[in-house]
Amino acid sequence: MEGENKGGDLRSLLEAIKACDDVETRVSLISQVGDSYQSETSDIAFLVQHLICILNKKILNVAAKFLESVDSNCFTQFLILGTKVSAWCRKHLLMAVESCGELTEEQHSVIFFQLVLDSLNFSSASIATLTRSPIIGEKVEMLIIEDFILEQLNLTKSSVLEIKRFHPIASEVLKMVQIILDALIKLCRAYSLAIDLDSHKLNKRNADKVNVTGVDYVSHVISITACTIENLYELGTFAASGGGSLVTILNLSWKGVVSLLQLIKGILVERLNVGDIILSLVSLATESLRCAAEAWSSFPREPVPISDAKRVFLPIKFFLINAVRISSDYPHEAVGIYKEITLCVLSISSLSILWSSEKHLRSLTEGLVELVEPTSLLLLHTLLNSADVSSEAKCQILDWLFAVQMDFDPINLDKGFDVASKLISLDSILATSCDAMPQSDILLLGRVMVFLNLLKTSQALREDMVVSISSKLDCLLDLLMHEDIYTNILGLEVPVSCGSSSPGVVWQLMFSFILHTLKTFMIVATSSHLAWTEVETFLLCNFLHPHFLCQELVMELWCFLVRHAELDMVHQMIYGLFSLLKIIASSESSLTPFCPLRKMTSSICILLTHATPATVDQVYNSILSDNDSYLSSIISMALLMEGFPLVSLSDNVKMLANQKVHSEFCGFLEKYFKDHEPKVCISGLHGLPVYCLSSALLSWLRSMKENHAKLLTAALDIISNMKHVYASDKIGELVLDLKTLFISGSTDSNAFLYQLKPSLASFMAKLCHIELAEAEESVLGSALYDLYHVLLRDRHWAFIHLAIAAFGYFAARTSWTELWRFVPRDAALSFDVNTGTEANEDRFMCELKAYLEKEVALSVVGPCKEQLSLLAKEGMMLKKKFKLDSIIPQVTRSETVEVVDIDEDCMRVKKRKLPNGINEGIELLQNGVKVMKGALAQTDSSELKDSLSSHVSRLQDVISNMMDLTNTP
Repeated sequence: MEGENKGGDLRSLLEAIKACDDVETRVSLISQVGDSYQSETSDIAFLVQHLICILNKKILNVAAKFLESVDSNCFTQFLILGTKVSAWCRKHLLMAVESCGELTEEQHSVIFFQLVLDSLNFSSASIATLTRSPIIGEKVEMLIIEDFILEQLNLTKSSVLEIKRFHPIASEVLKMVQIILDALIKLCRAYSLAIDLDSHKLNKRNADKVNVTGVDYVSHVISITACTIENLYELGTFAASGGGSLVTILNLSWKGVVSLLQLIKGILVERLNVGDIILSLVSLATESLRCAAEAWSSFPREPVPISDAKRVFLPIKFFLINAVRISSDYPHEAVGIYKEITLCVLSISSLSILWSSEKHLRSLTEGLVELVEPTSLLLLHTLLNSADVSSEAKCQILDWLFAVQMDFDPINLDKGFDVASKLISLDSILATSCDAMPQSDILLLGRVMVFLNLLKTSQALREDMVVSISSKLDCLLDLLMHEDIYTNILGLEVPVSCGSSSPGVVWQLMFSFILHTLKTFMIVATSSHLAWTEVETFLLCNFLHPHFLCQELVMELWCFLVRHAELDMVHQMIYGLFSLLKIIASSESSLTPFCPLRKMTSSICILLTHATPATVDQVYNSILSDNDSYLSSIISMALLMEGFPLVSLSDNVKMLANQKVHSEFCGFLEKYFKDHEPKVCISGLHGLPVYCLSSALLSWLRSMKENHAKLLTAALDIISNMKHVYASDKIGELVLDLKTLFISGSTDSNAFLYQLKPSLASFMAKLCHIELAEAEESVLGSALYDLYHVLLRDRHWAFIHLAIAAFGYFAARTSWTELWRFVPRDAALSFDVNTGTEANEDRFMCELKAYLEKEVALSVVGPCKEQLSLLAKEGMMLKKKFKLDSIIPQVTRSETVEVVDIDEDCMRVKKRKLPNGINEGIELLQNGVKVMKGALAQTDSSELKDSLSSHVSRLQDVISNMMDLTNTP
């Protein structure tokens, strides 16, 4: 009975509302409807039909109370109400902004803001109800839902764009906007599940649904989702420039864009341009990096805290990681903007190098390399590693990145070189456009770092990309020949990410980083036959690279291969080298110094010093043991002249080789004196047994000296790190012995003494801890002077630094007063940098003072402007030499020896002018005899002396006769 009374009251109130024309009275009646509302009322449909939309808070409150219990048939009426309210709010907000920029009356603005907030609350409740029970109804109902969602998105977007005008309740509005956006994202997912969107992607059951109901639900859901994505995209873009106050909107918007794009992956949506979305994320990352970099560049030269750097880099990483997620689902759209993506990646790597050269910006580099650079490389990986992208498109990306033509314009080295004109600036990096990128030298260092990082992470790439990158290894060498790259390789430390297992960065010399990444890539390439074939071709073709730095890198890779690869692979690679060597020897049989044959054999001999005895045995048995053919004889002589490592042979083969060398040498002498007639053979092959014996003795001496040098180096390093050892009386004896070794050492020992110099410098620096009398007749003091003279005279740039560092440490801590005695008049730093001929002691003291001041001021020693200038000039000279070597043949025809058919023993003496190689061969024979006599003098074996001394003496007579022959007209 009570329920009937309440129902009658509700009907009477609704009739009164319908008949009332006064707005205030009508609002009061609506309020009474809300107060008398009971959840069990059965007249909700009647109420909704007569609830007129008068924009008032009371109406929204009443409507919100009915949302929980309304059924789907009436729910669309509430959505119409929400649509009208949102449209009215957005319209009046835009009108207020366009008319005067501000809402006029304060009281009116407060009421309006509150009404907007209530509208957002009502929309939130409506969306939540719709999410719990998605309406799948007639086409009209689906259109009502679409309009409602569109209006909510428009209102939320307008509210965020004009959030500054909501200053009394801005935080509440933002909080409600976040709730609505999150609810809309969930609503899209709910509808996707309700209509089984995944089945539509697989072309299942969707046709049946359309035929039965007559409504294309898939199109409606896609339309709703696409509309939501568009508005989230616009909100995310705006929030990126809104500062910290909109960070929650920023996160929610872009995460919503990513998740909803994943939801409709595989469905063609014409209204969405996914490429523009990815491009916007990349542009936001670049712009954020630009703003941060410009802000830091305007600061004084003070270190930037790593925490501040990471805080700034986190949004940049956020943009890039979202670009990665979208690109992984839409690779074709991402490939369409590959130029912009690669420019962003190159800019980030270039900035890391730029900041590495400045001590106070190193924290920026560490933060950039730890947070941003790996994500940018992951974005590049997404393009290169996608199975949906064609191989042609991937190769196009690699060509765009690394196909840089070498600049071979005429180089005038006589002019001064201005380092300032070559320095890369922040503005020049960030101002580079996509069209200018291929010809820009500004991004060269960035290209090198990107290439190296691709090599480093190649294990995560697909096989086709590993093959493509391996075919681009020559491009890396072309980049390294540029003078700017050359300068930084030798003088710059770069930060290297430790990886996900151990976060953080370590600093490495760029040369070491290049070697490490190339070795890593070689290991990865072995898993692919095609990739390894490309690596083999690269190693063989660049075995004699004209640029010394590139040749050093290639030789290091060869040595790494010989040391660690399986024997079958090593033998196969060395067989390839000897095939190339035979081609060179057959086309040109000259043995003049620095000819291609000698260069090739010299590099092979260096390589064989790292090989196992089994590999050296195989080379010896296949080449050196067979001297029957002319070609084998030429190759054998070239290998022996360049120091074939006979000591690396296995014991059995070494014994056979020694017997063969001895017997051939003795046979050569006996045959010569038996015939009593000088013989003339091709290219000095007549003296092959002499070269064999000379090489064997030299190899033994070199091995012995190298072992002694290693032991002495290790001993000096140990002593220099143990301060208490300098108190020993034996230190004086050691100093005298070192003086004898370095002052009176033979010319042949110079190479081994150079190996000792870094350890000698460390040892000499710590001698400041001993106390000595400064008397002129002091033997020990004189030895110290002489040793420092040896260090300070050396003009190699690396040894100059070691020497000045050692002497600076000694001078700052020693009790000696007459330090001028330690400095020779011809010290390297005493000479003028430009001429190199005028020495001045004052110049040395100025350099020493400058170094000591830098050492105090800097915790990290880096190359100075003058050093960079010299390195850059050197790089330009090497690039010019490479150009000339690429055009002009290394050996002219006049330097080669004509090959003719001869008898196996010898050929008759012809009345003609002797070839140039004869004089050089005789000179080599003289040097060989000199070495053999020196070796015999040092040996303790009297039996060996007796058996060889007479032969060596007769050999010396033979050489004298040959000299007489060459002097006759």
